[in-house]
Amino acid sequence: MFSPLLERLVRSLQVLPGVGPKSAQRMAFHLLQKNREGGRSLAETLADAVAKVGLCQSCRTLAETALCRLCANAKRDDRLLCVVESPADIVAIEQAGGYSGRYFVLHGRLSPIDGIGPEELGLAQLAANVRERQPEEVILATNPTVEGEATAFYISDLIKDDVGNISRIAHGVPVGGELEYVDGGTIVHALQGRRRLR
Repeated sequence: MFSPLLERLVRSLQVLPGVGPKSAQRMAFHLLQKNREGGRSLAETLADAVAKVGLCQSCRTLAETALCRLCANAKRDDRLLCVVESPADIVAIEQAGGYSGRYFVLHGRLSPIDGIGPEELGLAQLAANVRERQPEEVILATNPTVEGEATAFYISDLIKDDVGNISRIAHGVPVGGELEYVDGGTIVHALQGRRRLR
């Protein structure tokens, strides 16, 4: 129906998460009909990013240099190491504020069905990082999914002899939430993760 190049553009846009054929078609038409300069800039920036952005040698987040800005920052607290699933998790934690330690990015979670094992997550590098830096606490901030929980358990077992304190982020009722509207699984996590006031 469309020209081969336009069809290829629509297919290419569908690699983005949440973008189906209709959304991709709308994006392609918008760029070609109303914003060709924006399309050119997008193409140049994307090509530049794909060529130049790699992984930080220390924490494995996305970076253009050997060390990302957070790892290069001498003011970060070396006593804390937070293990997350993706670079987006670092952004969320940093935007929330209140944490000034170091990070390690897994780029996924254990999933034998999908062929994702310890090697794909860089767990040997994480263990070496923990032995070298000797943080006082490792915070496992994987998502509260079955795979995320299994990954946290695996990591805690892997590093248990090298760090004194291994913690898991709390899960539960959101601030401002009401119990009657919270699902059962979240309530169970909240009760299991309760803390003492006195």
